[in-house]
Formats: sequence, C-alpha cells, structure tokens
Amino acid sequence: MDNRKPKVSVILPSYNRAHLIGRSIQSVLDQTFHDFEIIVVDDGSTDNTEDVIKSYSDSRIRYIRHQENRGGSAARNTGIKAANGEYIAFQDSDDEWLTEKLKTQMEIFKTLSPEVGLIYTDMFRINSKGNQKYLHSPTVVHGNLINPRTLDYQVAGIGIQSTLVKKECFNKVGYFDEKLPRYIDFDMFIRLLQHYNFHHIKKPFVNYWAVEGISSNNKALPIARKILLKKYFDALSKNDIYLAYQYYLIGRALQSSGKFIEGMNYILKAFKTTPLAIKFPVTSIFILFYQKIYSAPSKVYRKMKNLKLNIWK
Repeated sequence: MDNRKPKVSVILPSYNRAHLIGRSIQSVLDQTFHDFEIIVVDDGSTDNTEDVIKSYSDSRIRYIRHQENRGGSAARNTGIKAANGEYIAFQDSDDEWLTEKLKTQMEIFKTLSPEVGLIYTDMFRINSKGNQKYLHSPTVVHGNLINPRTLDYQVAGIGIQSTLVKKECFNKVGYFDEKLPRYIDFDMFIRLLQHYNFHHIKKPFVNYWAVEGISSNNKALPIARKILLKKYFDALSKNDIYLAYQYYLIGRALQSSGKFIEGMNYILKAFKTTPLAIKFPVTSIFILFYQKIYSAPSKVYRKMKNLKLNIWK
C-alpha cells in the first residue's frame, strides 16, 4: 500500500474461521469502490487463518494477530485503533457484501448533513440450506432508546456488517465495550445514536449467513442483557413498560440458558414493575409450579410455546 491514506478502513475480526473468511475478504475485494484497506484482526485463532490471509497478494490487506482470544469487541477495537481511513466499515468473517455496498454508501454520505454519522442497509439472511430471506432493518430516530412498537432497543435489527461510520464518531462515543459477551453492536449503536443521526438505505447490500457464532451464544445472552439494563437503567426507568419488558427479556434468556428459577424471578420482577403489561400473569405461577414438579425448563418453554400462552401482547 502507498503512503496515501485510504478513504475507508474495513475492520474484519475473525476467530477460527479459516474455512469461511475467504468468502468475506473476496466480497470486499470485489467492491466497485476501491479506495479502502482491509484490516483482518485474528483474535487468537488456532486454525490456519493466518495462512489464508497471507495467500492474498492484495496490498490493501493488513493482518493483525491477538496472541490470545479476547473477544469480538476487543478485535474490533484493535481494528479501529489501527485504521487509517476517514470512514470505518465492519465486515464479519462469514458474511458477504454485495458489490455496490461501499460505492452506494459513500455516494450517499456526500449528500447528507454533517449530523449523520452512520449509514446502514438492509440484508439478506441465508440459512444453512442456502434459503434466502429479506431482513428489513428498522428506521431509527435520533435520541430514542426504545422502539415503542417492539418495546425493545430501537437499534435491534441493524446489522453491523451493513454499516459505514465516520471514524471521528468513535472519538465522541468511545470504543466497543469489551465486557459485553453479546450485543456489542446494540450498545455501540445506542451510544452513537445519542450524538449522531443515522441514515437507512432500504435495500439489501449484505448476505448474512446464519451460522454458529457470538449471536447464537444463549449463555451470553442474559449476561449481555443485564449489562445493557445496568447501563441504560436511568433512561429505561422513566417508562415502566420499557423497564418491565427488559426484565421479561432477561427472564426468558435465563430460562433458555437453563437458569429457570432466576429467570422466573426476573419475570416476576417485570410483573411487579407494571402488572398491566402482562397479559397472562397466571402463566408465571404455572411455569414455576411445572418446573418444581418436572424439573424440565426447556420442556416447559416448548409446552408454553405450543399452547401459545404469550405473556406479552
């Protein structure tokens, strides 16, 4: 690479994805916009990831290796700190960009006000059988924490691999939270949206491959939800419905990870916060009674799901 700084730095963290990362890298190299660098952050892989990266002769690819696995947040932070570009794009090691992604985002950025710090797009979700589904990202509002329709964080559904961010934004909001085992993108988007406007391109420019990874780690889910609750408790507590729903989601996540009694405590906490938000409060008592008798939380969950006893409307 010459001494001229690229316009875009593409951060690509990876951990033991040697068999997949080539697809992701190639989709970046195939972009119709060419003024970029790719920073691959190998997060302590034990496979032949390094060999795969070094098989590419393109001088725009930079390889950084963590000596031990530190997690996705740390890998992305390493990439941001090493980035030379004016804009930061994030790619995952198993996903693909469509060829016009960067070009479209860069052209649109030129037309937007300085208050816009991030552009994101819709995505295609591809399952293990190769079936494709259109994922419509939400259109978010500056300054809002919760989507009043879903009652969850309004940034839920934005794919980090679809985003393009002004690098200067990270000087304002800081880096990814390395304590979070999941939802690291949620937290970053929440912080960015407190200071900048987002622009939504309602067209898919990413193939998101639904495979095992951070987003499928059920044990990390309740931990991450608890951290987010603590971070944004003051804002959530201004609305009982919003706060109660977060308690409920933590409860369900705990149940899914096998911590059934603790999960029930959070669901009951949701009920105590705002009883009117729960359609079938007796369901909580039924679940607890069922668990004590049969000690099978996963079976209870499936039973409740089959009966369509949905606590939340």
